[in-house]
Amino acid sequence: MVKSKNILPHSLAPRGLSRVEAAAYVGVSPSLFDILVNDGRMPPPKRINSRTVWDRIRLDQAFELIPDGETVQDNPWDD
Repeated sequence: MVKSKNILPHSLAPRGLSRVEAAAYVGVSPSLFDILVNDGRMPPPKRINSRTVWDRIRLDQAFELIPDGETVQDNPWDD
């Protein structure tokens, strides 16, 4: 098996990210990322031929719009 070589230098992040990469980039699981895309908190992907990619810059913009410090509701089952 041939290992693929990273073509980009480490200092240059890719602009287009896969679903799994985009989820990791914003710090959530792929399943939560799907929810965020479906409810509009994260942008929809771009289609490049058969590839589906998320624009890293649009992810940054959407992430900035998510409110800071939302209070987590206490779960009565945790007591």
